[in-house]
Amino acid sequence: MAATTVDRTVEDLDRAMRSLRRAMRGIPLRAGSFRTTHHNLARDVAFLMVQIDSARGALRDK
Repeated sequence: MAATTVDRTVEDLDRAMRSLRRAMRGIPLRAGSFRTTHHNLARDVAFLMVQIDSARGALRDK
């Protein structure tokens, strides 16, 4: 059960980041330090996804 939740969470985060990338097309990244905010968000979400993914093995259904 927990491993399935981890899989779904990783997939949802990936889908959300792809959606953000599509939504950002055409937005000037320099406007209001948006570029820095976006890079920080992307880096933090990538770190979170790696941490969640690495926990997947410990949460496998028995």
